[in-house]
Amino acid sequence: MLQAIRNLFKSWIVIAIFGVLVVVAFLFFGIEGYFSQSNATWVAKVDGHEISQQDFQTAFNNYRQAQLSAPDNTMDASDFEKPEVKQKVLDLVINRQLLLNENSKLGIRVPDSAVRDQIASYPVFQVNGKFDPSAYLAYLAQQGKTADQFQDEIRADLATRQIPEAIVGTAFGTKAEAETFLRLQLQERDFSYVDLPPPPATAEQDDVTDAQIADYYKAHQSEFMNPEEVSVNYIDLDAATMKVTPDLSDKALQARYEKEKSKFVSPPEWEVSHILIKLPPKPTEAEKQAALAKAQKVDALAKAPGADFAKLAEQYSDDLGSKRQGGDLGWLQQGDAGPEFQAALDKMKKGEISDPVLTPDGYHIIDLLDVRPGHTETFAQAHDQLAAEASKDARQDQYRDVGNKLTDMIYNDPTSLKPAAQKLGLTVQTTPLFGRAGAKTGIAANPKVVKAAFSDLVLVQGNTSDPIDLGTNHMVVIHINKHVPAAPKPLAEVSGQIKQAIIQQRVDVSAKKLAEAAFGKLQSGAKLDALAQAAGQKVEQKTGVLRNASDVDPELLKAVFNLAHPAKGADTRALVPLAKGHYALVVLSAVKPGDPSKVPAEAQGFLREQMARSFGDADLQAFIAVLRKHSKIETAPQRL
Repeated sequence: MLQAIRNLFKSWIVIAIFGVLVVVAFLFFGIEGYFSQSNATWVAKVDGHEISQQDFQTAFNNYRQAQLSAPDNTMDASDFEKPEVKQKVLDLVINRQLLLNENSKLGIRVPDSAVRDQIASYPVFQVNGKFDPSAYLAYLAQQGKTADQFQDEIRADLATRQIPEAIVGTAFGTKAEAETFLRLQLQERDFSYVDLPPPPATAEQDDVTDAQIADYYKAHQSEFMNPEEVSVNYIDLDAATMKVTPDLSDKALQARYEKEKSKFVSPPEWEVSHILIKLPPKPTEAEKQAALAKAQKVDALAKAPGADFAKLAEQYSDDLGSKRQGGDLGWLQQGDAGPEFQAALDKMKKGEISDPVLTPDGYHIIDLLDVRPGHTETFAQAHDQLAAEASKDARQDQYRDVGNKLTDMIYNDPTSLKPAAQKLGLTVQTTPLFGRAGAKTGIAANPKVVKAAFSDLVLVQGNTSDPIDLGTNHMVVIHINKHVPAAPKPLAEVSGQIKQAIIQQRVDVSAKKLAEAAFGKLQSGAKLDALAQAAGQKVEQKTGVLRNASDVDPELLKAVFNLAHPAKGADTRALVPLAKGHYALVVLSAVKPGDPSKVPAEAQGFLREQMARSFGDADLQAFIAVLRKHSKIETAPQRL
């Protein structure tokens, strides 16, 4: 995309025309073509509901940002121009609209309270763990949105989760299904095998002529190539290494301290474990009394001398999120728990166990393990941190300034890095040659850099790359320094290698024939030990072998677990090709199902949860497929 714009700007005539078109474009924004009679701007219709270009672009920008910020990302800016990537995002947007349409049919609504709770939960809107209206309004102003617009976005986002969460949440994995899986996964197999190595090469096989070597070279020339390589010039811009001279005077740091004082306030914290005796929604008085009675019983057990609170939590707590950790909730701050829970904490001392505390969730028995009183760091205590942050901010400001200038300069002149480097006082560095697999060290070890180096923009057109993001406040731009095309290695250089390959081919043919002959004898009733003795080998016995065994050749292990179960009183026999011309004669004598009872109940429970999650995901995809099948979906890929 950037290169197309660069090409346009090479002509002053095009610049003039472009200026006129910009005016026309703004006057008729949204028109599909300047000479078209259509004014449609939708990219898709789902049962008549239009998805606008703006809706798609918002989703596309969010997708791009998420991908580029992912730790294992290898995509660069050019990848997002590919039709298949845009189509993937369009499918996601269509799925979202299908769910919204289904919500309308089913009468599903997101209440205002859920929207408020969701917004209040975002850390960006919180100060000292509490929702801060000023932070919320500042964010809206920065984004150029009204509160209603933002709330509508949150409401739509929550609405698209309603059905998926219901489908995934109602999926389950049964005990029988988990046990069936475990019987297969923990299955054990008993087998014997003989490793048949390839025979040594004969004198006849060793006799390879120059003509045969030449013929092999011609037929397999792609195997004897020097790979294509490039060397790139690059400018590496990293905020962490930029030289700056920030104002670190006490006056400047004191002003920063006053402005950011809330950062140096540590609120009080409570380390808490609890046991929850849950109440149903809108409980009856009888249900409340029953829950209270149970809570009082557990509370008495918890306060008894020598009681193990963690074990009691595992046994009695209805809080699935913490019971497996012995009721541990970690360190809580003001506002993390509900008002009733917090009120009880405020009255407790370290080491105390509360009486049952009633909250909307039920009765809590609270074990206060430790307390950290709140405090505020003085300016003197915060001085070093303030100085470090001031230096870091200065480097980031410098990085943004220089990065923007560098980007503008390489955009205006993509033919060389030198003018930008000279004007900005930057250093142009050069990598050694590297191939498409990248280098082992340096920037050429980064997949993004390698991909850019071999891209059409850089390698074919000879332009400077777009900025390549290497992490937080770290980017690099590259330009081809040297290109070495792939070329065949000289025959003289690889003739020895080719001779060995020809000999190995001949040996492999012999090895296969010998192995097949031995397998024929095994099938005809010959004993495995006799065949082993004839081959000068020994029989290897394996019992109770699992699928993940590490002491068995992976190819042999895979083949053994693919063999059919032996018939009663018989065995299953196979010939398995291994690496480097080896073959294995295999006799499978027994298959024993795994024993689920050996797996702890907790692990089985976790397995069922994982299975339920997988089943739920599959159900959700099937549900969306049904919605797609019964909906009228129109797309306009040309408008993406």
